Amino acid sequence: MKIARFQYRKRVHWGIVDSNQLLLLKDEPYNAIRHTQIRIPLSKAKLLPPATPTKIVLVGLNYRDHARELNMSVPQEPIIFLKPVSALIGHRQPIRYPAGVKQLDYEAELAVIIKKNAHCLSTKKIKDYILGYTCLNDVTARDLQKKDGQWTRAKSFDTFCPLGPWCETELDINHATIQSYLNGQLRQSSSTQQFIFSVERLVAFISGIMSLYPGDVISTGTPCGVGPMKRGDTIEVSISGIGILSNNVA
Repeated sequence: MKIARFQYRKRVHWGIVDSNQLLLLKDEPYNAIRHTQIRIPLSKAKLLPPATPTKIVLVGLNYRDHARELNMSVPQEPIIFLKPVSALIGHRQPIRYPAGVKQLDYEAELAVIIKKNAHCLSTKKIKDYILGYTCLNDVTARDLQKKDGQWTRAKSFDTFCPLGPWCETELDINHATIQSYLNGQLRQSSSTQQFIFSVERLVAFISGIMSLYPGDVISTGTPCGVGPMKRGDTIEVSISGIGILSNNVA
């Protein structure tokens, strides 16, 4: 089931994606998914990020092919960092290229959306706490990351966290293909089979550090092939079973 958050006639709604229509939900999908009989044409809706997080937690270096690409050792435990909620944008919303940034990179990622309060979870209980999965682009000012020696500024500009186009509640997370396309040209192509740490391991690890709340987002790292974008470029993140997240660089 694909669940979208969208704007229609100046109001924000949730809905189930049904072909070229949206079946309106009665309320947010975190507690229960209850739909109405109201249908809205998908073409007339503006898709928004399919989550309302209190925080966005990302994982660095979680693909074996990316570790090989960087000639880095496989980490012994997950490396995590945060993006602010102010960085969120949705499908087809523009990524703004900040003044003074010399290299702006794309990073295609699979993201997890949490559906209920979670703290110190065991890996066996993780599925009960996940609403679903979506595409995320961990936009990074690479020159600032190298200059600062830490990641907060480089990854936190407004519009640096495209998320969408919707949330897929059922996904084979162990065999999903993840790709990125820059102006239609394939740049990244890998599989979640390359994960160093599984989704269950990541959610359990993070919940042992900080409480997770409905709508929080955990992103699972990027595979090999990250690279720069220019103003006017179109970047797409494609994940099998979910769909395509597309954004232009303004």
